[in-house]
Amino acid sequence: MAEFAYDNSVNRSIRRSPFEVVTGIQPRILIDLSHLPANARPSQEAEEFGQHMKDVHDEVHQQIAKCNETYKQHADTRMRHVEFNEGDMVMVRIKPERYVAVGNEPFLATYNGSFLRTTFPALQNIQGALIKAGLSSQVKVTVPLNADVYESSTSLPSGGDFRADIHDLMLAIVKFLSDNAAPFTVNIYPFISLYLNPDFPVDYAFFDGTSSPVNDGGTTYSNMFDANLDTLIWSLQKNGYGNLPIIVGEVGWPTDGDKNANLNYAQQFNQGFMTHISTGKGTPMRTGPIDAYLFSLFDEDAKSIAPGNFERHWGVFTYDGQPKYQLNLGTTNTGALVAARNVKYLSKQWCVLKPSANINDPQVALSVSYACANADCTSLGYGTSCANLDARGNISYAFNSYYQMHNQLDSACKFPHLSQVTKTDPSTGS
Repeated sequence: MAEFAYDNSVNRSIRRSPFEVVTGIQPRILIDLSHLPANARPSQEAEEFGQHMKDVHDEVHQQIAKCNETYKQHADTRMRHVEFNEGDMVMVRIKPERYVAVGNEPFLATYNGSFLRTTFPALQNIQGALIKAGLSSQVKVTVPLNADVYESSTSLPSGGDFRADIHDLMLAIVKFLSDNAAPFTVNIYPFISLYLNPDFPVDYAFFDGTSSPVNDGGTTYSNMFDANLDTLIWSLQKNGYGNLPIIVGEVGWPTDGDKNANLNYAQQFNQGFMTHISTGKGTPMRTGPIDAYLFSLFDEDAKSIAPGNFERHWGVFTYDGQPKYQLNLGTTNTGALVAARNVKYLSKQWCVLKPSANINDPQVALSVSYACANADCTSLGYGTSCANLDARGNISYAFNSYYQMHNQLDSACKFPHLSQVTKTDPSTGS
């Protein structure tokens, strides 16, 4: 009925119904048929009917042209006339391509080769599916890789090449990406270098200049990001793929979980990075805009912490959508991040260790272990945001993390003879 009603309705632009445009006649409805004699049926000669259809279509074309001109006049009132001369520079906005990411950092050395046999076949399968669906020119397939897939034999960008143990596999993937006009995606984290090496020069991780710049055959690097990205470009160039497009799939700085993961460093790095790439200068090896994605929007309180406790704290916003620090992305008039509005919170209540509980109770260790395994205790530890808590505070933190992550269920604060719910905020410090 809905389809019939639409086909039988007169269109505002063409002044005829879709049914009449296609068939040349209006459809009969019940009220029409009730007065139609059984032996009566409209009939027209083929030539006359053909002329009638032509007249209908000519009229429709005229009506469409008339409407288009009306729309154009309305739109043109907001446009200004600009004349271009040969050689003038213009900005063209092109519809961006879309990407399918296959895996995430599958060749990390810490994975011990678990995904070496499956990643490339998966990449090929996804590409095959895109081709079959007729989407391969619109959607590109790629593999987000960690920067540890390449290394430098000289500790300089110009010494870059793909890691020896996966060299042949990387060349096969790079050739595949090149053949399919797809980009090489890499995740670059200067924080990780600082995390793994206590002797790493801190200022080299940021974009404010360094007291120890790196000189690579006359090319000076004042920050690790540029040096790392150029190490990849050298690696590609040495193997015949120097012009392969590159996307920085992840770059950022965590705010907790390690002594170097804090709000000040995160704000310094992310703002420095945004300012750095907004110039559009690129790196010494590849000038021009850098295609990069800042990581990440929110913290992930269930993410694997195998690489380190910091893994759950990359977010620019807190769990409730509030900015952790000031960051100008160049997307608002004020230059400030926009906080989430109308957030609904759970009741202001917490699960804590009972004042009467003995911290030497054998159940304490078991309960804390269970709570942290099923919640998030990564803010506890040396140099973290809650490192100043005493033993009772650590226990309460673990209990409350479990309680809040389970939506304050009564059963989530039932640690045997140890816990209680309180409406007094147990938080300390800032």
